[in-house]
Amino acid sequence: MARRRGIVLKSPREIDLMRKAGRLVHRVLARMHEMTVAGATTAELNLAAEAMIEEVGGTALFKGVWNPQARFPFPAALCTSVNEQLVHGIPNDRRLKPGDLLSVDCGVRLEGYCADSATTIAVAPISRESKRLIDITKRALDLAIQEIRPGRVWSQVARKIQGFVEREGMSVVRDFVGHGIGRDMHEEPKVPNYWDEKQKGMDFELVPNMVLAVEPMVNLGSAAVEFGSADRWVVVTKDGCCAAHFEHTVAVTENGSDVLTDGR
Repeated sequence: MARRRGIVLKSPREIDLMRKAGRLVHRVLARMHEMTVAGATTAELNLAAEAMIEEVGGTALFKGVWNPQARFPFPAALCTSVNEQLVHGIPNDRRLKPGDLLSVDCGVRLEGYCADSATTIAVAPISRESKRLIDITKRALDLAIQEIRPGRVWSQVARKIQGFVEREGMSVVRDFVGHGIGRDMHEEPKVPNYWDEKQKGMDFELVPNMVLAVEPMVNLGSAAVEFGSADRWVVVTKDGCCAAHFEHTVAVTENGSDVLTDGR
């Protein structure tokens, strides 16, 4: 099934190189956690991230990417999405304030191989419902990682993600999904965080040496999203409720899974 879907399995050497790229992504996101305080701007965060990536000879995966629906290539190393912004927020001079939720997505290429990870950061103090949103989204990613193992098909994992989130009264985004990753940022297969029978032809078996970017995106309100700006980059929740986003680059092993972007 993996070969039929055009999925490229990775050698142990390639996975080691992806882990090296993953360590860089982890360091960048750790620094973003330190810098995300009231009064900071997302432009300042992006400048720091770009400097960290360039210092070690890495390449920012997002910078310069063309979206056929957008009016210009993505201009930054980070996607910085605030509150109702789900993904693809462009760093700017907007100052963060207490109560904000900031989702930061970072991807790099280092020595020819890619890694991609995202986190949602609170600008304290935040509301109880915002804390729950962050917690549930992170737990959804943790659940997916725990459920990954050879012999399963992805739909089994996706159903567990969706079921967990919906039991908590929140919504899994349908319009954006995870992806395979390796030499390129986006490889086969597509990795959804929900499942219905219409997607049956997209299902794939989990096999050792497959590497996936797993990224639950959860909305506090409905799952519906739309473009939030004329440039057609930033995506926002349709009802204006907050969203959260967590992501890791994960290798399937003989016995389970191995997270390549956790800093090890």
